[in-house]
Parts: sequence; structure tokens; C-alpha cells
Amino acid sequence: MPDGPLDTRASAFQQTMMFDADNDLIVRRASEEDAEALAHIGVATFIESYTEDIEGPAMVAHCTNQHSREVYEQYLADPRGACWIAEYQPTGAPIGYAVNCKPDLPIELDASDLELKRIYALSRTHGTGIGQALMQAAINQARHVGARRLLLGTYEENYRAMTFYRKHGFEKVGERAFNVGGKIYDDIIMALTLT
Repeated sequence: MPDGPLDTRASAFQQTMMFDADNDLIVRRASEEDAEALAHIGVATFIESYTEDIEGPAMVAHCTNQHSREVYEQYLADPRGACWIAEYQPTGAPIGYAVNCKPDLPIELDASDLELKRIYALSRTHGTGIGQALMQAAINQARHVGARRLLLGTYEENYRAMTFYRKHGFEKVGERAFNVGGKIYDDIIMALTLT
């Protein structure tokens, strides 16, 4: 394993991609066996991220519909997509994840575009480099499959996330109405040009 916080030179296709020796954190490409863990960390991080913004019943409905094992099995089966899971190495507990998939966004799309559908980490891991490792894995994989752009949608009041995305070169290219359990929220769509 590399010394220092993270080895971002690792290929997007190695099983264990990045490692934080100081905090015992790893990011690795997820496999079909990880669908249940992805569903659980998906629910945990979504609730943690939006507790103050989304009403409880809408939150529960969204998590039930969008963070099931079956949803993650579909992402994992996408031949152009990929999922990654961040774990606390001593226990194997999931602490974050990212998903690249076919875009589902209301803007003009190129056939090669990919969407960074989800990228989340538990707040206690913010500042450890896990977000950076997940983002680099997503960008590397999008480049590898020949994507022209990597797109994402984010809540327009999620300023921390928007700052993180801009730091990685994403720019606003559109807007969308995002349905969370029957409630509509305003999102912005951002793109990173890869070619």
C-alpha cells in the first residue's frame, strides 16, 4: 500500500483503488456482492445529508424507492457504468460510495455522456480524502469508456457539494426539478468536459 494520504495514480479498474493509511480507509470498485452494502450506505448518507432539507415521509419514500438492493444491482449491471464503495478497512463497514451510469437528465445529451448519479460519504469522513478518491475513480472510469462529459445533478442549496464539484472542474449546464418522495426540489446540472 502507498505511503501518505492517497495514491491517485491507481487505475480505475483495480479492485482496491485508493488507500488512506492514516485512517484505514479504502475505496474499491464494487461488485455484484456489494449491492446490499451500497443500498445501506446510500440510505445512511442520503438521510444524513438532507435531514434538515427534506421532510421525513418524503425522505423515507425516496430511500425506499431509490436505494434498494435492486436499484444498485441495476447500476452494477450497466456495462458502461460503475460503482465504488469506500470502507473502513478494519471492519469492512461501508462509509461512502459513488455511481456512474447512463444519464437521466433533462438536457441535450451526447451518446457518450455518463452521469455521476451519486457520490456520498458519511460526514465523519469528510476531510479524509474519501470524496477525492471517489471522484477520481468516477472521472477515470468515465474517461476509460470514452465519455465526452461526466454529468451530475445536485440540490441548488447544497453549497458544500457544489464547491467540491467546481474544484474538480464541473460547471453548471442546466437545471431540473428533482422528485424526492413526491416533493419537488430545484437542482442544478453540472458537467465536466473530458475530451
